[in-house]
Amino acid sequence: MAEPTGTYCIAWITAGSLQEASALARALVEEHLAACCNVLPGIRSVYRWQGAVHEDEEHLLLCKTRRSLFEQLAARVRELHSYELPEIICTDITDGSAPYLNWIDESLSAAQ
Repeated sequence: MAEPTGTYCIAWITAGSLQEASALARALVEEHLAACCNVLPGIRSVYRWQGAVHEDEEHLLLCKTRRSLFEQLAARVRELHSYELPEIICTDITDGSAPYLNWIDESLSAAQ
């Protein structure tokens, strides 16, 4: 479908509040670490932490970026995030709309 100029990925990040999710998204886009971050409010997370099972409302960020920027993005999230161990997961984008992938490149051009 597309002839990408680079390799792309989606970084999945959870946050404990909508304010924190929005602040993370804004920082990543402003710093050219992500072209776009979608904030999905009100997800329910059930997880084990420090020997106990917890269930909390969280907010999910889906951040589109280049694979080459993922480690820098992850480091920045760790600096800004309130969690001791934030969820930061990378899923590679194997194909997509050429105009959209080109837009990612254009949006991240300052990160070069």
